[in-house]
Amino acid sequence: MSSPFFALISRVRFIYRWGLMHNVHKENVQEHSHMTAVIAHALAAIGRDIFGRAIDPGEAAAAALYHDVSEIFTGDMPTPVKYRNEKLTGAYKDIEDIFANKLLDMLPEEMKKTYEPLMFPQGDVKTFVKAADTLCAYIKCIEELKSGNSEFKSAMVQTRSKLDKFDLPELRYFMEHFLGAFSLTLDELND
Repeated sequence: MSSPFFALISRVRFIYRWGLMHNVHKENVQEHSHMTAVIAHALAAIGRDIFGRAIDPGEAAAAALYHDVSEIFTGDMPTPVKYRNEKLTGAYKDIEDIFANKLLDMLPEEMKKTYEPLMFPQGDVKTFVKAADTLCAYIKCIEELKSGNSEFKSAMVQTRSKLDKFDLPELRYFMEHFLGAFSLTLDELND
């Protein structure tokens, strides 16, 4: 029998985010994972190229591509539920880990050592993926508000508060140099 690992990974496109909110543009986990990988790569590149940190941007990007794969089984848990209290947050994290391990077990033994650090990143890679994930949520809020969807006002404030708690110069650099452009129209971006 062939392994279902990659066939299941391809199904993240059917999992939609922000399920409790009206969305002008629905975002699936595949789209979100791609943008999270782009941002994680950028944060790591900033860390390496601007701040002299020893980090591989490719590793950060690859880990970001896999950061939500357990949602193939669990769906996207809305933030107000997922972070309601520490006990629920911990239990949900345990469930995510169970399903990430279930996916890993679908790989040939020889490949597990390649994918495990992507699905369970550590150290700076984990920090950059988490920062990129949060920043992508903030960008989603910017884009929804730009489209006239006031439903994302509160989420934007809450997400900005989370971003401000990161002690990450790479994140501050990205926000200072790149974040403002997400508020612009296509014509403004082309000027």
